[in-house]
Amino acid sequence: MAETIQRGSGWSIGLVLFLYRLFGYTFIYYLMYPVTFFYFIFAGNVKASLKIYYEHLGLPFDNRIYYTHLRTFAICMVDRFITRIDPESYTYVYENREMPREILRHASILLQSHFGGWAASSNSSNIQNRLNIVMREVMLKDIKKIENGIASKRDVRVIDLNQGTISASVQIANALLDDEVVAMMGDRAATKKAEIEIDFLGELARFNKSPFQIAYKMKKPILVYFVILIGMRRYRVEYLKIEMDQSKDEEEAILKALRSYVDLYEKIIRAYPNQWFNFYDFWEKR
Repeated sequence: MAETIQRGSGWSIGLVLFLYRLFGYTFIYYLMYPVTFFYFIFAGNVKASLKIYYEHLGLPFDNRIYYTHLRTFAICMVDRFITRIDPESYTYVYENREMPREILRHASILLQSHFGGWAASSNSSNIQNRLNIVMREVMLKDIKKIENGIASKRDVRVIDLNQGTISASVQIANALLDDEVVAMMGDRAATKKAEIEIDFLGELARFNKSPFQIAYKMKKPILVYFVILIGMRRYRVEYLKIEMDQSKDEEEAILKALRSYVDLYEKIIRAYPNQWFNFYDFWEKR
């Protein structure tokens, strides 16, 4: 799995949260213009990876598009922290709110991607069941300390992949047996063994097979979740329920479900290209 260290620092995030409490959200929203300009100048490796991404979309890529993309990322990352402080100040728009809410009341896999407001969505009021987030966090320690220091108003637990595959697998199984929600990322695998290749925007790319394997073995539904930034403190949620086809063998069922997920992913990023946050060569050949 390609990993990128979280940009920023503990003191800068701490300063943003201090200013938020002092001046409010609108001030922070517009503060992201000069903050983004700093990364626009110095984050050259991000620009190179985004150029590859836009080429796969068949879209133009210039400095204006690059700056807008970075600013969208900055806002979504700020929202990651502020939704923990004040989740009720955010609006999440659904075509049918009750459908995903009903799925998430019971044991299920919440399948997310490095797109839009995924990091803020765990604080959504639509997720009322206990949420177990499976992750290998590469965030800097001082930033993580700040996030952990903000008391969340939602029942969220992290299943840390750094503890090892066996430990994580046991915790995931126990959470599903306890009728809880397990959130996993579909577009990055924790190990090479968990990778599976599929055509994505015209070229083979690696995705995470684990959520589909778990859903198949445990006979639980997958809820694909895309959280799209549409305005100040406003997100729209696109979702898709996937039932694993138990009439097929495991590999066939996984490929069928993965294709459904990837098809929706392509549709979403074509509509909102600047909310893609995989800042590395997603199609890199090994």
